[in-house]
Amino acid sequence: MTFSSSKIYLSLLGLGLVVAVLAAILGWYRYQETNEALLAVREQADKLSQEVRDLGLKLEQSLAEGSQVAARLEAEEKKNEQFEDQIVGITNVVGDLEKLSQTDPELLKKYSKVYFLSENYMPAQLADIPADYLYDASRQLKANGEIIDFLTDLLEGATEDDIDLKVVSAYRSFGEQSSLKAQYSVNYGSGANAFSADQGYSEHQLGTTVDFTSTSAPAVFAGFDQTEVYKWLTDNAHKYGFVLSYPDNNQYYQFEPWHWRFVGRKLARDLHRDDKYFYNLDQREIDQYLIDLFD
Repeated sequence: MTFSSSKIYLSLLGLGLVVAVLAAILGWYRYQETNEALLAVREQADKLSQEVRDLGLKLEQSLAEGSQVAARLEAEEKKNEQFEDQIVGITNVVGDLEKLSQTDPELLKKYSKVYFLSENYMPAQLADIPADYLYDASRQLKANGEIIDFLTDLLEGATEDDIDLKVVSAYRSFGEQSSLKAQYSVNYGSGANAFSADQGYSEHQLGTTVDFTSTSAPAVFAGFDQTEVYKWLTDNAHKYGFVLSYPDNNQYYQFEPWHWRFVGRKLARDLHRDDKYFYNLDQREIDQYLIDLFD
């Protein structure tokens, strides 16, 4: 190798070394940049992971708070439901009290030698019984206005069943009952007490009691219990709220198959179902039906 060749070789070798050094330096810088970028990515990843964990904790906390809120909401809803039930109950009680306040308590009292009606008592309203249903159409008979519809329904029901049912007596005032009892006492003496109430003790004064008969009967009341009319009443009167006041062997008056009193559909049907009579019941038991009297 000549001197010139050696010089060229050394130059090339030096250049190669420079290039290698530069490449090494460049690689180191790239490594540093890559490493720094990787570190930054790792830091960002760690930061994001921490944020995810924080969000997870917040989510768990929110879910727990949501559950608590839901539980409180459910508890409040139950309270509201209870309050609503209480309000409904109070409203019903108030409605019942108002209904009772508008219903005459005398209408379900046990008279007939038990309770007394003063001479000043009369139904709050009286209404004429339609003349078509009167035994004597020339007379004008009245009844408590609140039972007229029930009475008319009963009479129409009888007519539909081809039963010749008529009203012979209805409302009587304290004075009218006094005069009637005096007349009976003159004719029958103390025997009148077996079939006629003293004034103030007659169910007729309530205006809710009627005496029935039939135009086909041989007499107004005689033998009435042997007629198809009485049988129809026995089978059907309770459907309209009427009951027989004085059955056979009662302790108040003689058997009066014609004498029927309005006590309301509910009580009448219960009495018919249990084969009992109005005066068999205790007054406190009867009073429970007052609220349903005109239902």
